[in-house]
Amino acid sequence: MITLNDYCRAQFGEKLYKLSLDGGMSCPNRDGTVDTRGCIFCSAGGSGDFTPSPCLSPEQQIEDAKRRVAAKFSGGRYIAYFQAYTNTHAEPEYLRRLFLPVISRPDIAALSVATRPDCLGDGVTELLRELCEIKPVWVELGLQTVHPRTAEYIRRGYGLSVYDEAVEKLNALGIHTVTHVILGLPGESREDMLDTVRHVLDRKSGGIKLQLLHVLEDTDLAEDYRQGKFETMSLEEYVSLVCDCVRLIGDSAVIHRLTGDGSKRLLLAPLWSGDKKRVINAINRALIENGLK
Repeated sequence: MITLNDYCRAQFGEKLYKLSLDGGMSCPNRDGTVDTRGCIFCSAGGSGDFTPSPCLSPEQQIEDAKRRVAAKFSGGRYIAYFQAYTNTHAEPEYLRRLFLPVISRPDIAALSVATRPDCLGDGVTELLRELCEIKPVWVELGLQTVHPRTAEYIRRGYGLSVYDEAVEKLNALGIHTVTHVILGLPGESREDMLDTVRHVLDRKSGGIKLQLLHVLEDTDLAEDYRQGKFETMSLEEYVSLVCDCVRLIGDSAVIHRLTGDGSKRLLLAPLWSGDKKRVINAINRALIENGLK
């Protein structure tokens, strides 16, 4: 098992902390390019509920984020993480003006860009290649599932082949690709979820993020949950599934995350996920007990 901390110490010689930033972009699933409703699980913040205001410049956001993490991180370098919405859903020149000053800062060791596989046109990938010559660039792709029926339900808006081609293209450029997988999507069995992990590994994604499905208020997923169309996972089920995923992954990819916590202000279910310390401790105990850590 290769954790994010392991990877950072090997690549950069030190532990790094992510600073969540907002590049002021929208999403093709919201602005009408693909859809206007967004993914069924996505909050109004576009998965960036913990990011600073996009009204601030990236430089101001970085300084603000550094102050907020100062109590738990004393290192001198960080990962600039453009998290909210789709961070390549813009013209390459806009992205150049956004990313270049950030990646050039001495306190930024790497640039991480969260996006969609269908938002990586030639101009964007050429810019990412240029940035990668300055410092390491990570591209985080929201795959969530490999199963067409689930992808349609969550309104992902692109086919699996689009993801496959994006990973192949990014790997060829030497960019570290991180794939987001959601565990607990409605209608998926344990084996379905493990099949998604297997596919990510087969496509040689450099990293993987395992994310518990959160039901957040003011989403279409919340309406389905209230109508009893599905149940969320228990803590015990999730911990057991994570162990199976880690066993599959082994040393084939960097595990960037084993779970995630939604905004407590918006969290509808599962409520146990709001106690992040308890969840992380339960996962760590199970990994040790199963000889996976």
